[in-house]
Amino acid sequence: MSKQATPRQLAETEASAYARGMPTSPRKLNLVAQSIRGKTATAALNELAFNRRRIARDVRKVLQAAIANAENNHQLDVDRLYVKEATVGRAFNLRRFHARGRGHMSPVEKYYSNLLVVVREREEQAKTKAKRGVKQGAADSADKSEAADGKKGKSRAASKAKGKDKSKEKA
Repeated sequence: MSKQATPRQLAETEASAYARGMPTSPRKLNLVAQSIRGKTATAALNELAFNRRRIARDVRKVLQAAIANAENNHQLDVDRLYVKEATVGRAFNLRRFHARGRGHMSPVEKYYSNLLVVVREREEQAKTKAKRGVKQGAADSADKSEAADGKKGKSRAASKAKGKDKSKEKA
């Protein structure tokens, strides 16, 4: 008797890649991860290709692995993928020492971190455009009703009234 397989934690339209022991502090890695969150997969790859930070090369490899997992293991469309999340965590610290004068030493900690990249396939664009059109139409009608109410005219009248009050105070 063997153990039952654990159920899949990601949705059917998601794929992930995980890197452990990346040689940088989580704080520095999070700056790079923050630059790709929410972007399309191709835009994120371009962002990482031209990023000047050393760790960006490793983040790019993890993102490419996540895209490959999505394409090969879950049959997702690569053109519709975007970075759903890029999570950074602490791994381990190496404790080292530098020699100092008069036989002393000072501690040095070398930080390592973990990275989880989850890519997700966007819904069909026709559906999202239809949904956006309904939302934008409602927003447009609200804007038109505000313009019809004449809020701009009221604000000008209010500012003129304030100006008159100040002139009375001076006299």
